[in-house]
Amino acid sequence: MSETTAPATLEAMDILQILRCLPHRYPFLLVDRIVDIRGDESGVGIKNVTINEPQFQGHFPDRPVFPGVLLIEAMAQTAGAIGLRAQGDVERPPSVYFLTIDRAKFRKPVGPGDRVELHMTKTAQRRNMWWYSGRALVDGVLVCEAQISAMLGVD
Repeated sequence: MSETTAPATLEAMDILQILRCLPHRYPFLLVDRIVDIRGDESGVGIKNVTINEPQFQGHFPDRPVFPGVLLIEAMAQTAGAIGLRAQGDVERPPSVYFLTIDRAKFRKPVGPGDRVELHMTKTAQRRNMWWYSGRALVDGVLVCEAQISAMLGVD
């Protein structure tokens, strides 16, 4: 197999690497692991939804549903971590800020016990701004999709 046809090496980030990269902490860190990373082009975030998360106290006590806005935030955190990781090792990573959320659609409720896969694919980049298309799946079923953009902050 020649170098041009060799399969791309897929990489992963565990929770400790994510914590070094993103400023988010409990209860707002919404990604447990990122797998299948291809540079800053794409990756799959993993969110394990559990009943002891604080949002389930009020959303909704009799029928716990993971809030859609948190699915979008989990997508953004996945994309942000992928983009920051591609910047290389920096002592203090820059902040990443949301710019836009477009075409968000919620297809099916997510609840405790679900393992959400956040499939993020870069669609464009200009200077310090990235655009990603995202799809959230549970057991292979599409539960949410959105297009998001983010910008590296000047700290």
